[in-house]
Amino acid sequence: MKTRFFIIALILVTMTVRAERTRLKPGFNTFSPAQDIELGKQAAQDAEKQLNLITDRDVTNYLTSLGAQLVARAPNENKFPFTFKVVDEKEINAFALPGGPVYVNRGAIEAADNEAQIAGVMGHEISHVILRHGTNQASKGQLIGGIGGALGGILGGGALGQVASAGGAFAASSVLLKYSRDAESQADLMGTQILYDAGYAPRAMAEFFDKLAREHKGSSVEQFFSNHPIPENRIAKVNAEISKIGPEPTNPKNDTPEFQRAKKLLLAMPEPKPKPKPADNTTAAPAPPSTRMTNFAMAGIELQHPDNWKAVINGTHIVLGPPGGADAGGNLGYGMIIDVFKPQAARSLDDATSQFFDSLRQGNPDIKIVRSRVQTRVDGRQAQLTDVSNVSPFGGTETDIIITLLRSTTELLYFVQVAPTKSMPQYQQAFQSIMNSVRLR
Repeated sequence: MKTRFFIIALILVTMTVRAERTRLKPGFNTFSPAQDIELGKQAAQDAEKQLNLITDRDVTNYLTSLGAQLVARAPNENKFPFTFKVVDEKEINAFALPGGPVYVNRGAIEAADNEAQIAGVMGHEISHVILRHGTNQASKGQLIGGIGGALGGILGGGALGQVASAGGAFAASSVLLKYSRDAESQADLMGTQILYDAGYAPRAMAEFFDKLAREHKGSSVEQFFSNHPIPENRIAKVNAEISKIGPEPTNPKNDTPEFQRAKKLLLAMPEPKPKPKPADNTTAAPAPPSTRMTNFAMAGIELQHPDNWKAVINGTHIVLGPPGGADAGGNLGYGMIIDVFKPQAARSLDDATSQFFDSLRQGNPDIKIVRSRVQTRVDGRQAQLTDVSNVSPFGGTETDIIITLLRSTTELLYFVQVAPTKSMPQYQQAFQSIMNSVRLR
């Protein structure tokens, strides 16, 4: 009887320990999970026009099988349809697009010592998809001049136009692949949980990343770390998570003959084809704003804007700008963004504006407030004006003049005037004319 009681108690203790694992949930996002899938499919189509993929059936079947095993252990509540492909590049890298497409460079597989290490890389990328880090970052970028729907009419159409260039949706520097250290830390923790639940040594991922940082300093692997900024105390955080998940497996899965066979096949393949030299991406400034104005009305807002600007609408998100007003990466450099921010229990315009700028800083660490909270009015309503300095996608610095006003107790309406600092005097009259014409219904 005592033995039975001890076993029951041990099970309960184990269940309690396992329940303490870090709970990770997707953050702020203006995209739906269905849009993640659509966006990922479109970006993947463009990516595969620019990437050379490994077509060896044994290698691709192996990676697909391993990926499916990991996804089966992941908290995939949104049922993202994961796919796994090997890129014929020697650089040690991997990336995932929203909604499920995961790409692993052959260089990452060749550099891994065992299956647990490459499973860790894949678990990390799977976690970025599940936690929706790509569209979370895109949603933060909508707050100021970044992707913000500008490309929907200024550079290209469709959902992908919000986050991709006209010349190609896929780029390693795309907003979809630029994660913060917090996002990387979350992917580390969830990836560790996936490894543990799949029976692998849970430290394998963090140890592989640490190995790369030590052994390949100054080499092409630094591309990996430029796309995957290293969280502080990575190993310590992973170790802390392992202690929360439960007792470490006594005989964790570490390697398989299938991994070694796939790695051997890759090492025996010819060197990848040389990459074409990148084209000159210097972007010329767009034509100056016209003095002739045209009417615009949408979502309770009426205004006039220069007639050589286009209006792009995505839900409540409105972008006004000239052709060529965004760079090849989809970052708005000339024009205006109008949208709604929903503060949490804001007591006043000042409180709501503070919450807005807190969210803004999370997605835009380079911004600096130059002049804050100047009292102004829009269509007779009390408003606040803040000058912000940011990095311009056209080079140098840009000035963002941000005007906020409470449209209701739950909605903060904001206008962002965007131009390179050196060009702002040329745009101020156009921005002022737009703001003077605003009528709110």
